[in-house]
Amino acid sequence: MTILPYILGISLLAITISMFLCLIRLVMGPSIVDRLLALDTLFLNTTALIIVLGIYWSTTLLFESALLIAMLGFISTMALARYFTSGHVID
Repeated sequence: MTILPYILGISLLAITISMFLCLIRLVMGPSIVDRLLALDTLFLNTTALIIVLGIYWSTTLLFESALLIAMLGFISTMALARYFTSGHVID
């Protein structure tokens, strides 16, 4: 008897709750900085969810998609932060 499926189920539930709370902050954030941080955290939670699902399903195919989502999340967060601070993305 292994404990891994139970722990992965609990972590899937925790990540899902965290994603829901980030979505609430993204919609109801009082400032644009709060919304941007919620979006970045949502990208991180999505990456974690895909990795946990890859471990749960015993497949390595999802790890490339998790890496792609993490890179796109970083790039979009940096572009939005630059846009909100200076008004343009590219100099």
